[in-house]
Amino acid sequence: MKTIAFFNNKGGVGKTSLVYHLAHMFANRGLPVFAVDLDPQANLSSMFLDDSKMASLWQADDRRTVYEAIEPLLEGTGDVRTPNVELISPLLGLVVGDLSLSRAEDDLSSQWSDCLDGKPRAFRVISAFWRVIERAAAAVGAEVVLMDVGPNLGAINRAALIAATHVVIPLAPDLFSLQGLKNLGPTVRKWRTDWKRRLEVAPPGNLSLPAGDITPLGYVVLQHGVRESRPVQAYQYWIKQIPRTYRESVLNESNLESLPAPPEDPYCLAMLKHYRSLMPMAMEVHKPMFELKPADGAIGAHLAAVRDCYEDFRLLATRIAAGIGIELP
Repeated sequence: MKTIAFFNNKGGVGKTSLVYHLAHMFANRGLPVFAVDLDPQANLSSMFLDDSKMASLWQADDRRTVYEAIEPLLEGTGDVRTPNVELISPLLGLVVGDLSLSRAEDDLSSQWSDCLDGKPRAFRVISAFWRVIERAAAAVGAEVVLMDVGPNLGAINRAALIAATHVVIPLAPDLFSLQGLKNLGPTVRKWRTDWKRRLEVAPPGNLSLPAGDITPLGYVVLQHGVRESRPVQAYQYWIKQIPRTYRESVLNESNLESLPAPPEDPYCLAMLKHYRSLMPMAMEVHKPMFELKPADGAIGAHLAAVRDCYEDFRLLATRIAAGIGIELP
C-alpha cells in the first residue's frame, strides 16, 4: 500500500481539488484507490458528497467518519475502529472527514513527546491515522491512498504525514506559496527524523507503526494564468524561484547551480491551468471536471477544456504512479 499526502501549509492553492481529481483519475485508469479526508474542515468530503449525505454521516448516533474511527482511542475506551469507506465508484472510496477531528489536536500533541518515553498509549495514538488507513485499505483492497490534510504545521498534520510513504506539494506561483514551501520543507524533514528516533524506543509488540518515510515526489503548480500556453509575465518571477526553493527547503540540497524552470524541472510533476468555469460546474454535479458532459452544462468551448483537463490529469496520474513504483492499467 502506498500513501500519498498532498501538503502545503499555505492554503488556497487547490490542494483539495487536486486530491479529488487524482482519486477519480486513478480509479478511471483501473487502480483501486481511496481518499482520506484528514483536514478538519472536511472540504474534500464535501466535494465528493452532497449536503444531505454529509449530514447523514455526521449524525451523532450513527457517525461514520474518520473521527468516529479514532474516537475510542482518544476517549480511552478502546482502540481504533475499522472506518466506514463510502464507495464513490467500484474502485474509488472515501474515508469521510469530520469537523470534530480538531478535538484530537491536543492529544496528538502531548502523546508525541510521550513516545520518547516508550509509552504504549503514545504510540497507539500517534499511529492512529496510519492504522485506520491500513484497515480501510484492507477492507476495500486499495493499492493507493490519497491523503488530504489541512494547511498548517500542527499535531494532526504531523500524525498524518508520518503515515505517508510519499508527499506531493501543491503550489501556486506566488510569494505566499514560496514562503510556505520554505516553512514546510524543514518541518517535514524534522518530523521524519523525530519519528525515526521514536521508533527506536517503541515498545515491543505487534502494533503496526508507520515507517514515516514521507518521501518527496515533487510539486504541482496549480492555477497559473496562461496566455498562448505560457504563464503570464506576472507569475514568471515566482515560477523561476520554485526549483531552487524546493531543492533547498524540501531536499536539503545546497551549492545549486543553474536549474531548469518548470515544467522542465524534473521535480515539477505538472503545471495545471485554472479551468475557470469548469470547476463550478463540477462542484454542482459532484463530478471531476474531466467527466463533465453537455448535460452538465459543458458545451462549446467547455468541451475542449474538458478534454484538455482529462489529458492533464492523465499525465499527472501516470507520473505519480511511476514515482511510487506502480504501473497504471
